[in-house]
Amino acid sequence: MMQEYFAALVQVAAAAVVAGGALAASVILGKIGARSKAKDTPYECGLNPEGNSNPRFSVKFYLIAMLFILFDIEIVFLYPWAVVYADMVKESWVIFGSMALFQLILAVGFVYEFKKGALDWSR
Repeated sequence: MMQEYFAALVQVAAAAVVAGGALAASVILGKIGARSKAKDTPYECGLNPEGNSNPRFSVKFYLIAMLFILFDIEIVFLYPWAVVYADMVKESWVIFGSMALFQLILAVGFVYEFKKGALDWSR
């Protein structure tokens, strides 16, 4: 049985060695270069940086991002389910029930987005 997992174990070990080597190289090579205040300031087209480097985003941006995630998750799960639904419906009503529950949870997310005004594009 262990021979079946040997290839996966070798791949995990190789990935760990590569990741550890990259981290070790960055620590070793990072200490070689001299650090100064001029090197640590952000470069902005040769000029001194102006303003705050972390601008504040509107809440509308996050609401639209959440709406995109809701649509994305819905498509990612709904499309494969719809493809195999005809074959799987013979087995049990659980297949339909699980997707109905998933759609109900998504509907709660859409209602939240609607109440927060994310679907009002005129604002």
